Amino acid sequence: QVQLVESGGGLVQAGGSLRLSCAASGNIFSINTMGWYRQGPGKQRELVARITSGGSTVYADSVKGRFTISRDNAKNTVYLQMASLKPEDTAVYYCNFQERLIGYWGQGTQVTVSS
Repeated sequence: QVQLVESGGGLVQAGGSLRLSCAASGNIFSINTMGWYRQGPGKQRELVARITSGGSTVYADSVKGRFTISRDNAKNTVYLQMASLKPEDTAVYYCNFQERLIGYWGQGTQVTVSS
């Protein structure tokens, strides 16, 4: 089992920045992928960005150039630096951890961007 603890959400004005963190603990396999998904009001959950333990990244087109995902493998922690935030970025952001075809989810953290 893997447990995920997220932090860093909040309320920010449009154009502002936030950083999300997610720390994984438990029985962790060294080869894994960590990422962030989000679910806005009335929308389906969607991928924001993900990063492998080797450092390969994937971003949603809507956040490219504004968000940066990174990780600290020694701490089993993934970060999402969000800049130039827009009201449409408002959502609950969920941390995701995948290893050996098993996925785990964090509890979610609210990000609200006011116009």
